[in-house]
Amino acid sequence: MSDFVPTRAAGLAAMDAFIPAMGVQYAEGRNYDYGPKKHVSVSVLSPYLRRRLVTEAEAVTVALNAHGKVDAAKFVQEVIWRSYFKGWLEQRPQVWDSYVRGLQLDLVSLKRDRSLRRDVALAENGETRLDYFNAWAQELIETGYLHNHARMWFASIWIFTLALPWHLGADFFYRHLLDGDAASNTLNWRWAAGLHTRGKPYPARAENIATFTSGRFRPRDLDLAVVTQGLETTEPDGLPPILHLRDIEALKPELPTALLLTDEDCQIEDFNLLSTKICTTATLSCTQLRSPREVADAVLSFEKGALADTAARLNVIPSCLTANHPQDLADWAAKAGAKQIFTPFITRGPLRDWMDLATPFLAQHGITLCEQRRDWDEAIWPYATAGFFKVKKQIPRILERTVLK
Repeated sequence: MSDFVPTRAAGLAAMDAFIPAMGVQYAEGRNYDYGPKKHVSVSVLSPYLRRRLVTEAEAVTVALNAHGKVDAAKFVQEVIWRSYFKGWLEQRPQVWDSYVRGLQLDLVSLKRDRSLRRDVALAENGETRLDYFNAWAQELIETGYLHNHARMWFASIWIFTLALPWHLGADFFYRHLLDGDAASNTLNWRWAAGLHTRGKPYPARAENIATFTSGRFRPRDLDLAVVTQGLETTEPDGLPPILHLRDIEALKPELPTALLLTDEDCQIEDFNLLSTKICTTATLSCTQLRSPREVADAVLSFEKGALADTAARLNVIPSCLTANHPQDLADWAAKAGAKQIFTPFITRGPLRDWMDLATPFLAQHGITLCEQRRDWDEAIWPYATAGFFKVKKQIPRILERTVLK
């Protein structure tokens, strides 16, 4: 069972508790995976950052205030990584589309191939010959969380040692991770496979696992694949070209507006809506869109709690919508007389795909979807076109524009 409470208050409390460790302790200890409920050198804020119950800017600000630019540098970089991945995928949406197609094909194979179905089930249930891999699979299922280093080892072993399709591994994570988002999950798996940084796959090594689990696990070299080449030959055309960021429709405060709350951004208070004519509010449950397979109850429950907390902070009793048929969204807004729907920017992923399906239904009622990007994203995403180093060089400028202004 997850120990994460899906409220902003819980997220802020977790952030405040970790402030003393955001400096040197984080920099020196962040790579160590001590096991379930012992992740003392990492913040474990990701389920809150993922939904912006706590924002990246808030976490970076308290780290800088407590530790200064030098000692907080590593923590700041790791917070920015998530935003880098989001910006990268926004500008290469073809990669998300490719993942969706690849998963669909692998699910067809899973249905037809009995031995593949058996091997995937053993891996997902933590019943392989590798005790460390099994422990991570079970921790993920039971808690909805894994240390980042364990995620890297797990993905590498899934792909290269167990020789399982990477899309199915990414889907397994996405269905169970409380902090799962399309960009970080997809691109981390592609990175392990040698597809994100072309030709540089991530190898899970016995010595590395033993060291950074403090001897909790002691793999044998012969149990792990020797990784000399990634999966780049499966994508011979390389990375797709960079596209311009998607255009968005600006909010017109004078028009009747339907306010849509999703777990894409649960801190709606940050958006200036005081002069907007809001005629109705709804929460939209969309976590079930993560996968054609069953999404973990803990993930669904966290989304439900986060949306309820967001509505409560706004002091509204919203309509409760589920992302099933897009017509439902149009009917809800039209019934209230809305001419536009406002929601914070929806990044590339299953909800964005669903909203694209909904757009024609909204248009039939003369309703426009309006979004707004945060300054944090606007500051980072233009640099997220290649490797992280390009963003890293710009961190002083990013901070000046966002949290130090």
